[in-house]
Amino acid sequence: MKIRETAIKTFQASIFIGLEKGYTQKRIFEDEVFQTVRRFQLVNSEERNIFLSASISDCNIVLNNQNEPHFKIDFINYPKFPLEESVISLSKELMIKHNQNRMVVVFPDETIMLEQSDEIDPRTAIQ
Repeated sequence: MKIRETAIKTFQASIFIGLEKGYTQKRIFEDEVFQTVRRFQLVNSEERNIFLSASISDCNIVLNNQNEPHFKIDFINYPKFPLEESVISLSKELMIKHNQNRMVVVFPDETIMLEQSDEIDPRTAIQ
C-alpha cells in the first residue's frame, strides 16, 4: 500500500459561543447551533467550494460569578479541502442568529473579539 503525503500551511481557529441568549439566562439548545453551522457549511461548500469541517465541544466559561455553558468550535485546514479563513464570517452569523453580544475567535497568532455593544454580563461583576 502506497501512502501519499500532502502538506499545506497550518490553519487553526477556535470560536467560543455562549449557550444563552444575551445575558437573559435563556438557554440556546445545541441543535440550534449545529443547524447554524451546518447551514453555513452547505452554503460555503456549494457556492465557494470551501469545506469547513468543525469539531464542536462542550465547555464552560467561568469569570467571577458567571459560569456559562459554551461550545468551543475548532477548525483545522485539511489538505484535502483547503480552507479559506471564513471562520470570522461564521462567527458573525452565529452571533446574530443566537443573540450573542460578544464572541472570541482564537487563532494561533491572534485573538479577535467580536462585540455588538459594551454591555457586560452582570454576573461577572465583583460582589
